Amino acid sequence: MTTEFRIPDLGGASDVDVIEVAVVAGDQVEPEQTLLVLETDKASMEIPAEAAGTVLELKVAAGDKVNEGDVFMVLDVASVNQENEEPSAPSAAASEIQQDNATAATAEHPPALVAEKQPEPGIPENQPGHGAPSASRKVHAGPAVRKLARELGVDLTQVTASGRKQRITKDDVQRFVKQRLGSGAAAVAASAQGIPAVPEVDFSKFGPIRQEPLNNIKRATAKAMTTAWLNVPQVTQFDLADITELESYRKQQNEVYKARGIRFSIVPFVLKAIARVMREFPQFGASLSADGESLIIKDYVHIGVAVDTPKGLLVPVIHNVDRLSVTEITQLLNEKAQYAREGKLTLRDMQGGCFSLSSLGGIGGTAFTPIVNPPEVAILGLSKAEFRPQWNGQEFVPRLMLPLSLSYDHRVIDGAEAARFSQRLVACLQDLRNVLM
Repeated sequence: MTTEFRIPDLGGASDVDVIEVAVVAGDQVEPEQTLLVLETDKASMEIPAEAAGTVLELKVAAGDKVNEGDVFMVLDVASVNQENEEPSAPSAAASEIQQDNATAATAEHPPALVAEKQPEPGIPENQPGHGAPSASRKVHAGPAVRKLARELGVDLTQVTASGRKQRITKDDVQRFVKQRLGSGAAAVAASAQGIPAVPEVDFSKFGPIRQEPLNNIKRATAKAMTTAWLNVPQVTQFDLADITELESYRKQQNEVYKARGIRFSIVPFVLKAIARVMREFPQFGASLSADGESLIIKDYVHIGVAVDTPKGLLVPVIHNVDRLSVTEITQLLNEKAQYAREGKLTLRDMQGGCFSLSSLGGIGGTAFTPIVNPPEVAILGLSKAEFRPQWNGQEFVPRLMLPLSLSYDHRVIDGAEAARFSQRLVACLQDLRNVLM
């Protein structure tokens, strides 16, 4: 029996890049084995096998673009070995299909120029990566490395690996290109982008080193933060909110809701206050149009909340925060944070945000400058609240002060607007009755 495998829900993303195909026709696969690796602008996604069997046909290749519902593989589930049987060889039909697919792949994707068999002048044959590609060599490389190799036209079977367990790194690919095209190629590429490249340093000459590849989440975060920093002129407004009464109220509600297993942090209260102020200042939830000539105003308040996970930073989005109670926000926030730490967030869970919140109060610090996440135009950072002496007109009294750091896109928001937004938020946090009015 044959089964078609289709691309699952992509959270609304379209024309998603296939950056790695982990199997070939004729392979035996097991349930949950990775078949494809897809990559969007925000993250990479592995597509696992839903059943065991033999791969009869692959309908996609690395470099293709796919959408939800596309058929990407045909599996022969009848060829699964029975329990305790010796593994059987692929069927004749599967072998024939594999040969046909290999021929078709060669026709559609001719060998890269850097993979020519003839030695190039000036490059000794014992240099890393020299020689004809070896079809039998198994390449160990992450999705980001494979994508870089594809963009540069590099055959990874020719690249010598320097990473742990013979994994090919980005440096290996770049070194291979430099050896083939000359050291001037890197300078030309850097100057074409208008940004000078950081000089490469051999750190091993200063002492022992080891190289650890970044995971998919950290690579996606690095790419997004670089894009944001290069494209958005950012300014940060700092402020202090007196949350003495709010903290007292929060502790009271924790006692009230203790029997229901609900425990409030300061974050849901801040989210509710942000949502209220965003309704008064809609430009803080807007986005700049692609041509930079107009502002897209959104009639909804969806707020992303940064969550620290073992694999890196993820930002699940809570929708319609202005319509939710603090209790509902708390429950949703706990649920999404748990999904984030377990790696169960979908792309849809991280889409649609029009403002972001990053809280470091549980760790410490007095202030920081969070980076705006385009196409959003503002983000609020929370640092650790602490008691500070405040003058009440007659004497200094201890008050619990919460540091706020509001970063914004200066193309959309003026400094005066940011100061008004920040002050209004301070007023809401100091007296929650302002949220109700």
